[in-house]
Amino acid sequence: MNKSDLVEKIAKDTNISKAVAEKALNSFTDGVRSALKKGQSVTLVGFGTFGVSKRASRMGRNPATGQSIKIPAKKVPKFRPGQALKDAVR
Repeated sequence: MNKSDLVEKIAKDTNISKAVAEKALNSFTDGVRSALKKGQSVTLVGFGTFGVSKRASRMGRNPATGQSIKIPAKKVPKFRPGQALKDAVR
């Protein structure tokens, strides 16, 4: 399922136009992005939690040359599914 499929499903399930459904979906993704950018987490009970994880710097290897390189530390988004989502997938 891609974004347009999801917009179509939201529009159908809630009996609203696709344009309004797309605005709602965009608002949700913008809200999650904004919270993660601030270092906050977003929890949807039963679905899961979006959060930010810190990766430490580490040594890696350039696969083309075999030369060792230092990979800098960075923050990455993460998602932990909730129990209801886990159960639905089983």
